[in-house]
Amino acid sequence: MSERTGSSAGRDRRSAKGRQRHRGASGPKRHSRSAPSQRARQADPARLTAFRVLRAVSRDDAYANLVLPAEIRRARLDRRDAAFATELTYGAIRGQGTYDAVIAFCIDRRLKDLDFPVLDALRLGAHQLLAMRVEDHAAVSETVALVRAEIGAGPSGFVNAVLRRIGEHDWDGWVDRLLAESPVDAASADHALALRHAHPRWVVRAMRQALRQSGRLGPADSTDAAGGSGGSGAEEELTALLDADNASPEVHLVALPGHGEAHLHDAEQAGAVRSGLLEGAARFRGGDVGRLPGIRAGELRVQDIGSQWIARALAGALTPESVDPDVAGERWLDLCAGPGGKAALLAALAAQHEAHLTANEPAEHRAELVRTALSPVEESAYRIRVGDGRTVAEAVAGEDLFDRILVDAPCTGLGALRRRPESRWRRSPKDLGELVALQEELLDAAVDVLAPGGLLAYVTCSPHPAETVVQVEDMRRRHPELRLLDAHEAMAAVAEPDGAQLMSTDPSAGPTVQLWPHVHGTDAMFFALFHRPTRQE
Repeated sequence: MSERTGSSAGRDRRSAKGRQRHRGASGPKRHSRSAPSQRARQADPARLTAFRVLRAVSRDDAYANLVLPAEIRRARLDRRDAAFATELTYGAIRGQGTYDAVIAFCIDRRLKDLDFPVLDALRLGAHQLLAMRVEDHAAVSETVALVRAEIGAGPSGFVNAVLRRIGEHDWDGWVDRLLAESPVDAASADHALALRHAHPRWVVRAMRQALRQSGRLGPADSTDAAGGSGGSGAEEELTALLDADNASPEVHLVALPGHGEAHLHDAEQAGAVRSGLLEGAARFRGGDVGRLPGIRAGELRVQDIGSQWIARALAGALTPESVDPDVAGERWLDLCAGPGGKAALLAALAAQHEAHLTANEPAEHRAELVRTALSPVEESAYRIRVGDGRTVAEAVAGEDLFDRILVDAPCTGLGALRRRPESRWRRSPKDLGELVALQEELLDAAVDVLAPGGLLAYVTCSPHPAETVVQVEDMRRRHPELRLLDAHEAMAAVAEPDGAQLMSTDPSAGPTVQLWPHVHGTDAMFFALFHRPTRQE
């Protein structure tokens, strides 16, 4: 087995020589005895790629999933090295909180006093030592070479010493040691889960609450007064969710209706597998998705199946007053359209059924992304408005209201931690207040332009109760004229048999839908569907 085969922490992690990384009582770790003249002096291209991405994430608040592909192309990595760089990048970012705790334990200064490039290099080294099938000597020597080449000879000795100390324990050993060193009041169930599964503690608490709110944890699983899990069922369910957040996500494809079906067939020849949940969707594990026919033209797109499903559900939903599914002549609105994934699917569906989509995006640079995303669709089927979604009523002339509105609101993004792992470390509870207020204002703006008989979909890529069920409850109090429909029925109506079965047996509490990565294999998307009756009841 290659020493460059990535693996998540906690799995079987044997080296190329069959040596198990979880040594236990099998003996102390052995370090490289190579002389300085024999040590690497140049940065390995795959590790250098990962380092550059981490620097962009730390320095520029960039997103790894946007920076990494360009860096891989820049370095001209082959498929094997690209896979190694990808695992190293995402793994170091996912585990950042735990790695920082380990690094802080191993140094004689405050973590914040480290130069950021040095800290990023230590995170990369720690991930290789604790969570990848990389020999210890390679993890240390290659990381030191990277530091020497990219930062300077001065810090390389410091990094060498710290990594050697990190290598004294495996992941579980370090978690146990850190927990043993924690104050008694910090060694709670949530603290232990946060450290072992590399999530901020507030996110662990939010996920536990979200699982309970959605009906996946019963009353017996509730958290007790002392802060415990309250039952093995809750612990297992929460652990499964946290593990799913740390797993490498599958690539999901969508064929734009009327444009991408042939490309989806070509993707199948390259290894894609049709989804059993949704028409026009597939899973892909065949390597560089950018090489698939149709991707460059935008007719075949990378999009989480959960996002596809909700867009199709809104476009295909029947209202209680509907006599047939004909939507010809309807006006649709995507209020928060950037970067354009759902808008592209809605525009293609609108073109097929003689409806018209307005895609609204407040930021000009993101509006350009929307234009690119919608470019394969006939221009007569859509228009793009650049403006604050809260002022959309100003753009509506007279009685030209919208029959279907999507409010895919800005949120904490806690439902997409698999794809954007840096989000867990950037967000904090204080972000919630501002985001919840914005979501509320966008919903009110959407209600102002919703036609009688129309449908309004509220969507977030977050399971946090404040952004989901609580927001829906507040919406119903502010707008009692609206009726909350069963979103399960709307999603089942547009699903393939497997998806319809999943919706029919979903334990989610109430009429809203909460998707989960560990259950549905999707991002943790939330979906609520409102209807404005033509006559007040």
